[in-house]
Amino acid sequence: MNSRPSCVRLGVVLAAALMAVLLASFPARVRAADAPGFSDRTAQVNGTTIHYQIGGRGSPVVLLHGYAQTGHMWKPLLPGLAKTHTVIVPDLRGAGASAKPESGYDKKTMAQDIHALVRSVTQQPAAVVGHDIGLMVAYAYAAQYPLETSRLVLMDAFLPGVGEWKNVWLLRDLWHFHFYGETPLALVKGRERTYFEHFWNDFAADRTRSVKEADRVLYTRAYAQPGGMRAGFEYFRAFEQDARDFAGFARTRLSMPVLVLTGEKASGAFLIEQARLVANDVDGRVIAGSGHWLIDEAPGQVIPALLDFLGK
Repeated sequence: MNSRPSCVRLGVVLAAALMAVLLASFPARVRAADAPGFSDRTAQVNGTTIHYQIGGRGSPVVLLHGYAQTGHMWKPLLPGLAKTHTVIVPDLRGAGASAKPESGYDKKTMAQDIHALVRSVTQQPAAVVGHDIGLMVAYAYAAQYPLETSRLVLMDAFLPGVGEWKNVWLLRDLWHFHFYGETPLALVKGRERTYFEHFWNDFAADRTRSVKEADRVLYTRAYAQPGGMRAGFEYFRAFEQDARDFAGFARTRLSMPVLVLTGEKASGAFLIEQARLVANDVDGRVIAGSGHWLIDEAPGQVIPALLDFLGK
């Protein structure tokens, strides 16, 4: 007589466990529910598949995330920006819900991915915003397509191949730039969160005010997908090729307005100085009290600066 309730309870438990497994297997990405009025899409461009979110109305703005994050990082900016712009938020090649091909992680190629994506949406010139690895892709976009780039924003990292860039690339505490291959992949498998804590904590001015816990879970799950960590390592492995490409790009100075935002406790004035070597119209600002994670650490300073610059 008691077997049926036990079976029912067992069925409920198994169903809940199965649902947990299915949810855990879903690609971590910027979901439409995270940004009201935005929708999730994918595009087949430049020989790969790029996931992106799009919303708003007006002149186009493209937001490019950095390493240890996905397009989800831009969530705090989206409601205000979408009031006056069509906002395109991709996961870069190798990240989030985008494909993770074997090659193509030089920033010149990644910029071509984004350009093809933008052209599939609009023929208008776009403002391009990039943080960390995303700023390198953003610069490569503007350098290759200057007439199709209305404004450019570079946020806290550096430009390989420009000025004294090796002073950053060879810093001893930035060992991760040279951390790739079979052994590093084996070391971080199943320990992705431990690896990323180095970035989220050590690159912040105050680790307790850095990337939020819920976002850390999301990003860890995203990069733990098959091929995700390898793709992330490839971003760094490509720096020498990026340096060659960027040195060539730098021979032609950019003419569109450029905003550079850096963390006082991170890259400081270095990226601003680099930008002035490659562009004619640079507004450089050091965000007081912030480390590398500008949107997370100093939204009250960063979001108004972005909205003001992109709204001009």
